[in-house]
Amino acid sequence: MTTSVKLTKYFITLTKSTIILFIIMVIFSCENDINTINSLSQIDSLPVELGRDIEVYYSDSGMLKAFLVSPLMKRYEEEDTYIEFPDGFKIIFYDSIMNPKSQITANYGIRFEKDKIMEAKYNVVVISIEKDEQLDTEHLVWDERKRTIVSDVFVKITRSDEVLYGDGLISDQDFEKYTIKNPTGEFQIKPDEQ
Repeated sequence: MTTSVKLTKYFITLTKSTIILFIIMVIFSCENDINTINSLSQIDSLPVELGRDIEVYYSDSGMLKAFLVSPLMKRYEEEDTYIEFPDGFKIIFYDSIMNPKSQITANYGIRFEKDKIMEAKYNVVVISIEKDEQLDTEHLVWDERKRTIVSDVFVKITRSDEVLYGDGLISDQDFEKYTIKNPTGEFQIKPDEQ
């Protein structure tokens, strides 16, 4: 055999070996972590609106009903459009002659627009200005349609002369009439309530 034929066979063998080695590397390098695949297939949810230091006035028939302030608001449009207040919020409710009636503050809030439900979490404080009462809890759900406030976690209600504790609460949205689940604490019983 001549030297050129030997070199050609050598290059063919080398080329075949290189191709086979490349194919083996490609096949075995195509392994992906399932978490990486799942994260790539999920749709990223970005807010369609973003507001900082917002102030929102809610009115009905020209009458101020509520005033909301928050350092950050994010609005998402998905199947159920929602507004998130990741850095907390404060809402003040007004009576018919525009006097502050009650207020809610929390470190986090989310409002589902379709269902008209607002959820407040973490250091939630509801103050009834008219009754001089304060509710402290970690989670509240305000149903605007039913006009109710519900909590299924520990609650503390402070009045001028007593403190009440419970495992939850159901109230009207004005925090005027409420029922405490499993109430405890020091409270007065009026003679007509016995």
